[in-house]
Amino acid sequence: MTAATTPAPSDLEKQDLPKYVKSRLPGGFAAQKLIATGRRKTAVARVVLLEGSGKVIINGRTAQEYLQGNPLWLQYLKHPLATLGYETKYDVFVKAEGGGLSGQAQATLLGIARALCKANPDNRDPLKKQGLLTRDPRKVERKKAGLHKARKAPQFSKR
Repeated sequence: MTAATTPAPSDLEKQDLPKYVKSRLPGGFAAQKLIATGRRKTAVARVVLLEGSGKVIINGRTAQEYLQGNPLWLQYLKHPLATLGYETKYDVFVKAEGGGLSGQAQATLLGIARALCKANPDNRDPLKKQGLLTRDPRKVERKKAGLHKARKAPQFSKR
């Protein structure tokens, strides 16, 4: 009977997450020391690193919940920390906006890598060798007048 009356641990986590974020980030994102920005396509991710236990919180939700459990997107978040062996050293707080979840995950990867470089300049070489500090410049090409898409032309008719 007591199990039915007490909320599940995941429910407690969801209720306490905004309070946890506020307690860990006094003064908000802008007041933090280890803050970096990552971009991909039209997505922008502002990342804050704090000493902690390895939690990743994106827009007030856990990374697992926000990225819908997609293993590839979750791997993007862990890659820079795993490269340096810091999986459980830092808590990661992210504000992501624009684009889709894939672009936001990749923008977060770049933001985490840049923040780790701010934390310790010696981290730059291993991250650079893995290609984690390179901004991916590809964006969607705009549609041109007279074409169906950016480059797809209407069918050619000889007569």
